[in-house]
Amino acid sequence: MNLGPYLSASAVIDCDHPGIQTLARELAGASAEASAESRAKRCFDWVRDEIEHSVDFGRDEMTCRASDVLAVGTGLCIAKSHLLVALLRANGVAAGFCYQRLASTNPAAPFATHGFVAVWLDGIGWYRCDARGNSKPGIHCEFTPGAENLAFQALREGECLYPEVWAEPWPELVAAMGRLGRMADYYLAPLDLAPPAR
Repeated sequence: MNLGPYLSASAVIDCDHPGIQTLARELAGASAEASAESRAKRCFDWVRDEIEHSVDFGRDEMTCRASDVLAVGTGLCIAKSHLLVALLRANGVAAGFCYQRLASTNPAAPFATHGFVAVWLDGIGWYRCDARGNSKPGIHCEFTPGAENLAFQALREGECLYPEVWAEPWPELVAAMGRLGRMADYYLAPLDLAPPAR
């Protein structure tokens, strides 16, 4: 499998940004021998615990680019996944994007797109992990390769888990986030998008 695209920098996943590079080195630890799994776990734990989920913490900033999520310290699940993938790639760990369509309690839209991450680990393959944060009651996500532990299960009618691992965030999703100036706009029009055509 060609993992090159899952290690590359882009406009949204700016893993070459100085701030992301610095944090990635700190999270990698002092040992150059740290395994990809241990580096990935440190990155996962940091994004999950240190970046506030916009809804859970009542933040109004709308972030999308990985370096902006880091600078502002908040983001939706999708934005947090952008930062996590950037940190993983900066640490030489291949990573991509996964999505679910989930029922929403917002009357403005019956469904919403949920984003999380897949990490490539030798001997395991793609391992999906969800760093949206454990600040919402009932959610307790950990980095446990071999035992998938997502924040939500797509069980209701109309919900689904898209099985693909994308090297880049969905373009229409990124564009939609760019049109939302703040979280107040998101509450009026939650994001519910379909995957791009292959």
